[in-house]
Amino acid sequence: MMNMDDGRLIDNRTGRQAGASGMARAGGTPRVLIVEDEAVISMLLAEVLQEMGYEICATATTEDAAVAAAIQYNPDLMIVDEWLRRGSGVSAMTKINRSIHIPYVFVTGDPLIGRSLSPDTIAIQKPFTIPELVRAVKSALKRTDSGGHLPNPA
Repeated sequence: MMNMDDGRLIDNRTGRQAGASGMARAGGTPRVLIVEDEAVISMLLAEVLQEMGYEICATATTEDAAVAAAIQYNPDLMIVDEWLRRGSGVSAMTKINRSIHIPYVFVTGDPLIGRSLSPDTIAIQKPFTIPELVRAVKSALKRTDSGGHLPNPA
């Protein structure tokens, strides 16, 4: 798994900065980019997603790092915290969707999430259950598999 913070991409296995080419897809396994500034939540997400059969291609903790990682890795799915200490997950997805379209699920601690996101955005509220995460991930991927348009997050 890779971590991206402050514009640097770090390979967790080696502790070294990754090259520009990023990680190759392993046997067609769907890849997920996690954008979360809380380490415990990021680790929980990674663990559950790996148990579901996904590869975590990178994690990012800031808006800028999320945009850079999405462009570099072009993941199959993104799990994105709505509010980051440095930036906004909503803003990051708006920037990313201008150039590439990646399915995403927002996670948020804000009980008023419906006021800030478009109605068709897939979002789950912290604390979330594993079944809620599983349903949200499947829903996001199904929407794009069926040729549906990705919602504008804001």
